[in-house]
Amino acid sequence: MTAILAARRQTTLGLLAAAGVAVTHGVAGAQELAPISLPAPRSDFGRSLGQSLRMRRSQRDFSSRPLPTQMLSELLWSAYGVNRPDTKDRTAPSWRHARETEIYAAMETGTWRYDPFSHRLEPHLAGDIRAQTGAQDFVATAPLTLVYVSDAAHMSGVSPEEQHRFAAADTGFIGQNVYLYCASELLACVFRGSLDTERLGRTLKLAETQFIQFAQTVGYPKS
Repeated sequence: MTAILAARRQTTLGLLAAAGVAVTHGVAGAQELAPISLPAPRSDFGRSLGQSLRMRRSQRDFSSRPLPTQMLSELLWSAYGVNRPDTKDRTAPSWRHARETEIYAAMETGTWRYDPFSHRLEPHLAGDIRAQTGAQDFVATAPLTLVYVSDAAHMSGVSPEEQHRFAAADTGFIGQNVYLYCASELLACVFRGSLDTERLGRTLKLAETQFIQFAQTVGYPKS
């Protein structure tokens, strides 16, 4: 079992290195992460919208196999990428155009924040925090969990209750985009609210105005 886990870890590190991730080990074994430059999404990918809607579903059995970089790129672009370069508008709407929600991608070797304008993953936190992204066992070994973090600082003029309500709706739009992409590429996916948001927020060192809404786990289905 130890040999299998070690082999999987080496495979993941190799894929991340190919994606532009520099991994170095400090005196305490900590890893320093570099940005992941994502390739441009293909102009045509996946199945049709009609096929994807018919196949959309929640799945909770995941392989630990990492996602290829091209697939990671198209997944994040579909979720909340820029689809109109002239105006920097996105694939999902947001309340009053606030763009208050960001995507954090938790993987085996670290957590990155998705920057839709440069279309790359910015390093946020080294180390494996996947087990903290939910109450279910599968989150610790699935290759990717997207954590949706909203910032009240972008939502002035409304009460905290309304901020959370509007941000929850915006996060739902993003989550449905992810569902449809996963259906179109035969990936497993589940949108989740069962997570300790306070603990995870401390781990991610979020600002006081930031709050975690939901998480969404993605990967190949377990055969």
